[in-house]
Amino acid sequence: MDRFNLTGLNTEVSNYQLALDFVTDNLDDDIDEELRQSVEVSARLLYGLIHARWIVTSRGLSKMLEKYKKADFGRCPRVLCQSQPLLPCGLTDVPYEKAVKLYCPRCEDLYSPKSSRHGSIDGAYFGTTFPHMLLMGYPHMIPSKESRDGRRRDGEDDKGVPSGVGVVEQSTAAAALKAERYRPKIFGFGVHEISKWMRWQEAVRDRQIARLEEIESVSGPSP
Repeated sequence: MDRFNLTGLNTEVSNYQLALDFVTDNLDDDIDEELRQSVEVSARLLYGLIHARWIVTSRGLSKMLEKYKKADFGRCPRVLCQSQPLLPCGLTDVPYEKAVKLYCPRCEDLYSPKSSRHGSIDGAYFGTTFPHMLLMGYPHMIPSKESRDGRRRDGEDDKGVPSGVGVVEQSTAAAALKAERYRPKIFGFGVHEISKWMRWQEAVRDRQIARLEEIESVSGPSP
């Protein structure tokens, strides 16, 4: 086992040494049953945190790439993504906060796993870095943004600007303000290639919210 992947975990996992012995199948069979149950819980956490670190190593990325190619993590439910394979992704690196989600490299959005068993896996066991590190390491695996008929991804004009931006149906400023956006990060830093696009999206969103607030201040909120 690579000791680098264990650095600092002793401060995050209780009964660390016993949990490590459990993971490596070196735990004494004669320990107290109550302690064993506690160690098993710690061992699951330790194994998950080690997994999150291992999958961003060169060997880990190579193994996960093969799973990605076979769509082992499922396919994007969005119709216009043409069954794009997904990658597991955590919303936080802190355990016990958020369950794992699935990231689509084509539409760059997140989805919940269909299986309740998979949906109960802690997102910290994959971490926030993995899918973006894999795509940076294997850029040829980044899917094209063009549809099968050669047009750019849905709703974009020739300049890459989504058509229909600014068209309001039933949304309100309050709803828009509450909407959370996913921001890809690698070791806490935003991924540069899409940061310009996201800044443009947020600028349009902010202008739209300002317009909605102005309208609602005059006529009242929409029913």
